[in-house]
Amino acid sequence: MNRRLLPHPLLSLTVFLLWAVISNAASSGLLLLGGLLAFVVPLLTRPFWPAPPRLIRPWLALRFCAVFAADVFTANWRVAWRVIGPLHRLSPAFVEVPLEIHDPFLATLLASVVSLTPGTVAIDVDRQRWVMLVHALDAPDPQALVQEIKARYELPLKEMFAC
Repeated sequence: MNRRLLPHPLLSLTVFLLWAVISNAASSGLLLLGGLLAFVVPLLTRPFWPAPPRLIRPWLALRFCAVFAADVFTANWRVAWRVIGPLHRLSPAFVEVPLEIHDPFLATLLASVVSLTPGTVAIDVDRQRWVMLVHALDAPDPQALVQEIKARYELPLKEMFAC
């Protein structure tokens, strides 16, 4: 497939499918417009996409996705339980997580994973100091949270992409 004409095929497919669902595309004109958007949007946004590092160990990516999915599920229950309970028991905190990953794409991916896990939000990734600022809903031991993020997410990303 020619990458100049279709630089991000998955994005094109996603744009087309979302257009079809949102517009309830029952006519050929709407489907044609969705196809045009699916072609043009990736071309126009190509300069903003960083070059992702190459995935070296895909089997580790499968394990990472399974761990992440389990974490999202269990974190939802933990957050719901804590929010329903007495709020004075919560220990919210801002935590700085020093990063060993120095690739902008992987740092953004790590921040997204942390933000998608309920109870934590990545606020910023400082690319001069390579520190990610995280807000945690309940972090009685901030250093334990740092170690958990590094062990469960950063280390597997480093292994998957060999950086």
